[in-house]
Amino acid sequence: MKPLGLKYNWKQFSLLVLINAFVGGMVGLERTILPEIAESEFGMAARSAIFSFIVVFGITKAASNYFAGRFVQQFGRKKMLIIGWLFGLPVPFILMMADSWNWVIVANIFLGINQGLAWSANVIMKIDLAGKKDRGLAMGLNEFAGYLAVAVVAFLTGWIASEYGLRPYPFYLGIALAGIGLLMSVALVKDTAPWVKAESSEGGNEKRSKQNLFWKGSFGDRNLFAVSQSGMATNLKDGMAWGIFPLYLAAAGLDLYQIGIVTGIYPAFWGILQVVTGKISDFTGRKNMLLAGLMVQAGSLLVFPLLDQFYEFVIAASFLGIGTAMVYPTFLAAVADLVHPEDRAESIGVFRLWRDGGYAIGALLAGILADMFDLGFAITITGIIVMISGITLLFSMNKLKKPIAH
Repeated sequence: MKPLGLKYNWKQFSLLVLINAFVGGMVGLERTILPEIAESEFGMAARSAIFSFIVVFGITKAASNYFAGRFVQQFGRKKMLIIGWLFGLPVPFILMMADSWNWVIVANIFLGINQGLAWSANVIMKIDLAGKKDRGLAMGLNEFAGYLAVAVVAFLTGWIASEYGLRPYPFYLGIALAGIGLLMSVALVKDTAPWVKAESSEGGNEKRSKQNLFWKGSFGDRNLFAVSQSGMATNLKDGMAWGIFPLYLAAAGLDLYQIGIVTGIYPAFWGILQVVTGKISDFTGRKNMLLAGLMVQAGSLLVFPLLDQFYEFVIAASFLGIGTAMVYPTFLAAVADLVHPEDRAESIGVFRLWRDGGYAIGALLAGILADMFDLGFAITITGIIVMISGITLLFSMNKLKKPIAH
């Protein structure tokens, strides 16, 4: 029987953390410079048209998350991770050579599938290895690696673009990330299905669900509904920030280097602090952490349009990252707490379908609001939506018991 826990599985777990950093870095390629490429190289003025790449990414990633959750049980975690990387390989080449916006859209279809399959498989494997005691910490480490890499690559692409131009040099990073990530996944990763069997044999409070897992994770269970809707609101906010922030900061007079710092510091705080917030939620229970994190995000967004100085934007972006760090690993740990180990992969896929559907809704909504009103108004409305999501969670989610005695 395979032993559960980070102490026994630290080598394989650490490898998966490193690979997830490469997965996250693929998203960082676009974070700072793609809206600028849309305006300066393709002459796109309408915000809703510019943000089309985020809408396509969000829809593709959300669908891929769901199918990854279903298929890993049938075909294996490692195979799904490798297939995810195969979809990631063409992305930097397409972005550096694209001669029309349609090719950027194609790249984001590939990127969405890459993120949905590779990140989902990685998340599920880490939960398999960690066992109940370290679940929040495991998710904190997973999201830490992924989103710190988003931040680092977002900063690096902004710096490279400011020194050498928007294309092709920033995208060379993506070629290295995809190539190394694929090689490590093929050569070094072990499938974690045996650990699932070990955990199932231990028994626990949760039984296999008799409900359809999609229905249960979406609306049939009040706790899973609360987690799914707040995940969607969180990524709705991120879809907005991805498209709006670079343009808003440029309009406020910041240069590409400064924009890279602000757009990088938000996922940096998000990434770094998740190790702490994930572990804290193991002790405090999930609901308190989720509620506080949603309200910190909402407050940061509502303040953002009132600012005009570089250092003020840095502070607001930092708090936005803190709030996101509070909820992100806690979402995944909460879903894992609430379902049977053998229902976990598909249940996480359902949650990630709703969560990452928020990217598309956020980008679409932000683009429409920015075109109809202005960029600041789009940020304010997003903050109100996140606040409403927090209130919904407050009244929908039971105050769950701590996942395990320490």
